[in-house]
Amino acid sequence: MACFSAPLAAAIAAGVVRHAVKGKDAGDPETISWATKLGWLEKLSFGGCALLAFEHIWHGEIIFQFPFLTGVRDGNGAEVLQEIITVGGTMTALIFAVWIGMLIVSSVIVKRGKTVQAEA
Repeated sequence: MACFSAPLAAAIAAGVVRHAVKGKDAGDPETISWATKLGWLEKLSFGGCALLAFEHIWHGEIIFQFPFLTGVRDGNGAEVLQEIITVGGTMTALIFAVWIGMLIVSSVIVKRGKTVQAEA
């Protein structure tokens, strides 16, 4: 019912950290900055949040009147928290795994580009 709040929290945290490191990341201009990498995480997390929210709207678990969540309206607050931890936590972990994969692939691509330039 509210599992989308876990990736939403991750997206907000990534955005805050991205804004904190933006401009301070004066590394090699031929590499990808951490602000850019954190931007990837932020976008992935917002996407996961949107996907989960859409799924809950589709199944009628999110309603457009207070308290907005059918689980809270029905008095199942513990069930809502359990879903945030299990489903939302799993989605957030999957998002982080994809992001780490992106970091590894982008690092390999940048290193390959440097070796190609050095050979030329």
